[in-house]
Amino acid sequence: MKKVDHIGIAVRSIDEVLTYYTETLGCPLLKIEEVASQKVKVAFIDAGNIKLELLEPLDDTGAVAKFIEKRGVGIHHIAFGVENIEQRMTELRDKGVQLLSEHAGPGAGGAMVAFLHPKSSNGVLYELCEKQ
Repeated sequence: MKKVDHIGIAVRSIDEVLTYYTETLGCPLLKIEEVASQKVKVAFIDAGNIKLELLEPLDDTGAVAKFIEKRGVGIHHIAFGVENIEQRMTELRDKGVQLLSEHAGPGAGGAMVAFLHPKSSNGVLYELCEKQ
């Protein structure tokens, strides 16, 4: 793992919480985008040495919507920056780590992403993130 790339935070509405991050905490908003493949709207916040990724579900069927329904809003995942994500996925599988998908898929900011199953990660959802 190269570094922690970002921390994903599940929210019901980016519009409702954005001023907390930008005005109260004073962290600049970098951009907002939709990631149709993940069924989320994403806001990237610059928190100095790390980015925060606010995740708003686009509908009730996506993973983030189900997370909020089950656990409420809050920290959703920690993302590690990696190189050669497919190779890294193979290495982790070879070590017995269960992943949530066979191959990396498109994520926010043009990255390719894959998630490690929390059952293989001591209850924490980790994301592998390869920037293009």
